[in-house]
Amino acid sequence: MIGKFITAEGTDGSGKSTQLEKLKTYLHSLKIKTLFVREPGGTDISEKIRSLLLDISNSDMAYETEALLYAASRAQLMKEKIIPALESGTFVICDRFVDSSYVYQGYARGLDLKMVEEINKYATFGIMPDITLFFDIAPEKSIERVKKCKVFDRIEKEKLDFHKKVYNGYIELSKKYPRIKRIDASQGIDETFEQVKKYVDIIIGENNE
Repeated sequence: MIGKFITAEGTDGSGKSTQLEKLKTYLHSLKIKTLFVREPGGTDISEKIRSLLLDISNSDMAYETEALLYAASRAQLMKEKIIPALESGTFVICDRFVDSSYVYQGYARGLDLKMVEEINKYATFGIMPDITLFFDIAPEKSIERVKKCKVFDRIEKEKLDFHKKVYNGYIELSKKYPRIKRIDASQGIDETFEQVKKYVDIIIGENNE
């Protein structure tokens, strides 16, 4: 049996991490075998790449380098963790995936979107999510949330205009790909999770058919 692949997307500060923790608890309560990973990261090699990508001292990183490093981290995660888990029938939940590359390096950085898509077809071995949860919240609000919680990393330090381009990129992708489901992340934690649970329950039902 092949497992299900669920990804979570959204601007920084959209509340993804909180909702994924609640999803983790929910799936465990149903005794569903799950693997939770994040991008960039998830393996020793990928975490080292993550540190390069988010280090504020790397402000002169070329956009092309950034795109390739994200893809390299993703390829390692796919090969080492995600593909074996899916093949064993495990539900895989990934905090960010290819859509992040499309919006951050494509829509926001201005790199050729077809190029970003091509390098990521190679990095993902052609495997795409069964469903993507897009945590939709205005970038002005999401950045304010991040300010209250921590010191900004290299990506979070970008100007508001950059984060607006990221947000608009997600809106465009959600129109293009039916797998992307919009979650109104401006609501409270429990209300937001009810939306998450609705879509995840559908995936669970399909897996039991």
